[in-house]
Amino acid sequence: MTPYCPHTQAYPGLFVTFEGPEGGGKSTQLATLADFLEARGVSVVRTREPGGTPIGEQIRRILLDHANQGMHPRAEVLLFQASRAQHVEELICPALEQGKVVLCDRYADSTLAYQGYGRGTDLETLAQVVAYATGGLTPDLTLLLDLPVEEGLRRRQPLLQQWNRLDAETLAFHRRVRAGYRRLAEQEPQRWVVIDARRSVDEVQAEVRRAVVERLRQKGLWPPG
Repeated sequence: MTPYCPHTQAYPGLFVTFEGPEGGGKSTQLATLADFLEARGVSVVRTREPGGTPIGEQIRRILLDHANQGMHPRAEVLLFQASRAQHVEELICPALEQGKVVLCDRYADSTLAYQGYGRGTDLETLAQVVAYATGGLTPDLTLLLDLPVEEGLRRRQPLLQQWNRLDAETLAFHRRVRAGYRRLAEQEPQRWVVIDARRSVDEVQAEVRRAVVERLRQKGLWPPG
């Protein structure tokens, strides 16, 4: 099967994704980074997966609802890709083509980590489905906020109103997901930066900023001075 990849060409913006096990602080780090960049005149789009668009947010509610514990793994994969396809076409690509910095809380690597390594779905099949959904769009930089799964889930537990269907998976599942993320990062070291998320919010943010500013400078998007 040859993936349909209309978005493999270069674009003027910068696409940064935040990945990692539960409780790593992705949302907090993304928001803090966005504020930092915007204060320096960088045009930023903040988004998340699943979701990011009105259609995607409807799919997100289905995917994360505890009432849907009986969801078949193939249905889960395809729902994530439906949300992602809409996200890429409606929000991400238009922003990148306008030269903006897109910061996304999870993206295609989550499918490989959770449905591939976590659930055991064939990775080659997943890669083909993901390539079709994204049109071949890959991030310029992926930040892996890594920490032991026990610590991450412990951080998540006080936020019971945000505890979702995937959070409730077994400890063994979450360990496979973390191991999968680390394997993905090892396979593409030029794209991934692994950050120890056990440290303080400020320490993690400092490393996040260093990695992103370096890529912005490489693309000529960092303001002079």
